[in-house]
Amino acid sequence: MTDPTYLSLGLPLTASPLAVVRAAIRALHPNTRAVCGLRTARKHFYRQMLCAHAARKAADDTSIG
Repeated sequence: MTDPTYLSLGLPLTASPLAVVRAAIRALHPNTRAVCGLRTARKHFYRQMLCAHAARKAADDTSIG
């Protein structure tokens, strides 16, 4: 199952990894982005969004072929 946060980004399957990260950055509250102590948590969040996008693309590729 796909992460509900990833689904809320509203990205098409054709979105590039950079577009996924940009959308994930915009999804975070500005105060969350500003706190230096949360840097590793933000990086983890971005990686989760990239993995969810890759999984969604892979699922779509297997359903077509």
